[in-house]
Amino acid sequence: MDTYSALRHFADSWGLLLMFLFFLGMVIWIFRPGSKRTHDDAASIPLRNDTAPAAARVPEAPAQK
Repeated sequence: MDTYSALRHFADSWGLLLMFLFFLGMVIWIFRPGSKRTHDDAASIPLRNDTAPAAARVPEAPAQK
């Protein structure tokens, strides 16, 4: 059996099973009890602002003589 056929057979059987188990594990990890606070904290990161926003800069007009 050549390498391509062996890898293809593995991907069609055990590889698919491993990827599905990994996906299922990630879903369980995300929806585990007690993770709501962590997800809410991560979701609010873009809305945090510890300091006032920078003032808008208006281009200065050139000095006239």
